[in-house]
Amino acid sequence: MLEWASRRRLPRSLFRFSLAASKGAESSSVDDGVAVLWLKQDLRIDDHPGLVAAASRHRTVIPLYVFDRRILSRMLGYSDDMLELVLVAIEDLRESLKDQGSNLMIRFGSAENAIREIVKEVKATTILAEEEVEHELRKIIDTMQEALASVPLPERSPEIVMWQTPFYDIKDLKDLPPSYHDFMKLQLPMTSPLGPPRLPPVDMGLDWGPLPSIADLKQFMDGDPSKSKEDWTSIKETVAEKMLLNGPVDQAEVSNTLIRGVESMNSTGSNQTNLNHEQTQRKRLQKSAFVTSKGNLVGGGTNAVLNALDAYLRYLEGTSRDDWQESEVHEKLRENESRDGASFGTLFGSALSLGIISRRTVYHEAIKYEKERNAGFISPFGYSAATIAAAANAVFSMEWYWLMARKSQINDEGLFSVRIWRWNGYLIQEFTLSAPWLKGQLLLNCNTTLAKTCVSLKSYTVVGREGPAVLLVHGFGAFFEHYRDNIHPISDRGKRVWAITLLGFGKSEKPNVFYSELMWAELLRDFIIQVVGEPVHLVGNSIGGYFVAIIVGLWPALAKSVVLINSAGNVIPGYASVPSPKERRTSGAAWLGARLLLPFLRLRLPSIVKNCYPTKMARADDRLLNEMLRSSYDPGALVLLESIFSFDLSIPLNYLLKGFNERVLIIQVKAMMQKSGMKDPISDSESRVAMLREHFAGIVIKELNAVTLPP
Repeated sequence: MLEWASRRRLPRSLFRFSLAASKGAESSSVDDGVAVLWLKQDLRIDDHPGLVAAASRHRTVIPLYVFDRRILSRMLGYSDDMLELVLVAIEDLRESLKDQGSNLMIRFGSAENAIREIVKEVKATTILAEEEVEHELRKIIDTMQEALASVPLPERSPEIVMWQTPFYDIKDLKDLPPSYHDFMKLQLPMTSPLGPPRLPPVDMGLDWGPLPSIADLKQFMDGDPSKSKEDWTSIKETVAEKMLLNGPVDQAEVSNTLIRGVESMNSTGSNQTNLNHEQTQRKRLQKSAFVTSKGNLVGGGTNAVLNALDAYLRYLEGTSRDDWQESEVHEKLRENESRDGASFGTLFGSALSLGIISRRTVYHEAIKYEKERNAGFISPFGYSAATIAAAANAVFSMEWYWLMARKSQINDEGLFSVRIWRWNGYLIQEFTLSAPWLKGQLLLNCNTTLAKTCVSLKSYTVVGREGPAVLLVHGFGAFFEHYRDNIHPISDRGKRVWAITLLGFGKSEKPNVFYSELMWAELLRDFIIQVVGEPVHLVGNSIGGYFVAIIVGLWPALAKSVVLINSAGNVIPGYASVPSPKERRTSGAAWLGARLLLPFLRLRLPSIVKNCYPTKMARADDRLLNEMLRSSYDPGALVLLESIFSFDLSIPLNYLLKGFNERVLIIQVKAMMQKSGMKDPISDSESRVAMLREHFAGIVIKELNAVTLPP
């Protein structure tokens, strides 16, 4: 069944639909015009509602993939592994389409320009594209709409149809409960995957474009004009743990280090690329599910991923002696099971992110195997195998955060307009200010009738287009709105302000991963490089301050100055080197402790938070408390809480900051509050301030009669 958002003509001919029925889309009429199906992160023909709709409604369908640097770099990163996965998936997709009598058109450059030229060439009447939640992709879609509006066609501008692959049959996202706990109580019907459609042949004498090699693709990406002159790409590719073992970075050596790194990459890059290409081709010929040179991610085409998924689900059955592919999957599962179920996301997360396989296909395969194990039944007491639980819970979680992200973009309530950034395949929240506080902001018109399909209205900048960039980082258990009363005053002083909800907190995704202080520091590093695009003034509160200290200790080129507000971390005189790291895994004590701690925190949440606001208890209002309580029911909340028991804050602040030559301000709450007479509930501020003054020469330290959290 094809469900159109509206039957009337919408501005810019933009429609939205979803396909919920497994029987496909039925249509009483077929359009003689040409449809262009723009593929982005939906690299499959199985369970592809856009392809089904195009094939059922149009006599001519042109599948298109554009190697757009913005999409490859901002959404996938510059990772060689991800580029290899994309390339292998595109190769397989083209072969699958050829088997259906069609083909895949390949172009390089900006997607909007490529689509505009194809529309002019074939006189396309419809453009189909998957609906997105990431801000940058939505901006690209909007730019495409603007470009198509100027195409001189004899009849009309092409319609743009946005499609999605619904996991649940939800009629209106505005009715989505805020709590995952309440959402699961609804027991909404689930949709079934779609089979591949029969595509009409294309006989137009078109230039379908060559499939690039990995060397060609790397060369294309290296020509990205948006890359910083300091080559921030090399910074992004560094690993925090390895850098710590080499000691904090001296800012004076940053330029020389980058130059040496770029020269080294230029001298060895060609040989390494050729070697990677040979390894990838060898694995393809061997039918390995791990097609990249590092061999750590499941990839290839849909069938290859499905075969790997089948082997993963059947782990408890053991490994057949003559099935080396199954053995390979089982070995990788054991290597990546850092905590229960974590291996699924590690192995299959990239394939899901690229759309090589859909979330509901994964769930369908997991449930099919569950029924096979239980004589056609599903037990009400849980899944019968840990691998089934891992796969099902992972896609349930992904779908929930995707639904929340979509809802946040159709809901204009509140002071802040949420924007979504994808990091390592996970959805991360950030913000911009909503009207009427936008001043000099570049806005795009959006008709209210298009509330569900309009692309993002605001750019990342908060106020104006100039001024220093400021990034605000919250503490544990918090989210970006903890700075709600600080954002506007900072922006009023001519600053551009970013605030981010870190992975695992608020409405950002909470995947089944091992959370650590180094992981969060790397996330912030990538946010500065990919989103802000320039050095920032960093502000961190509580443990967010410790993450900020790690950034300036390892990547000082990313920061202009630092403000640490009641920061976590110690001061250890004479600290000289970082000990070799120990492998960190979730212990039984951490597992149990998190499950005992969570109900206690929910019960005592109001009093705990108000103690953090001793002079302004009114700041612990219902909006703050309700969001903290809501997020505690999110899938993955317990995984995050387990990380408390494994945090390693042993590297002192004085060690991390000693190589940073820019301004540093440390703000510490006074030991005794003048109004309330209460001590700071989180730290012994008197001894802490004494240590800071003794061992932080040249750093400004301020004692404030304030609160632990941002006021």
